[in-house]
Amino acid sequence: MTAAVPRMCSSVDGNENRKQHGSWLPTVSITLGALSVASFWVVGLGFLFGVAAVVCGAVATSRSAVVDDEAASLRALLGVVAGAAGITVSAIALLPMLAHL
Repeated sequence: MTAAVPRMCSSVDGNENRKQHGSWLPTVSITLGALSVASFWVVGLGFLFGVAAVVCGAVATSRSAVVDDEAASLRALLGVVAGAAGITVSAIALLPMLAHL
């Protein structure tokens, strides 16, 4: 007789408890938003990162895989907010520079 060996980890085979990731766009959105806020002082770079973050976040929120996943939806929303903050801070930083041109 052989004793049955209990499985200690159910995710060994990889297919049993594997969670499907909806999209990578929310992560890209929040990363670009953080970069836009961090690089506002570089002329135009923070603005471009902010626009890219808002676009990625908006596209991500329109996908059904992101809508169904609350964490991904929150990341996309935070990416849009961080991108908008980066655009705003970059615009405020650019206005005095434009006055000296």
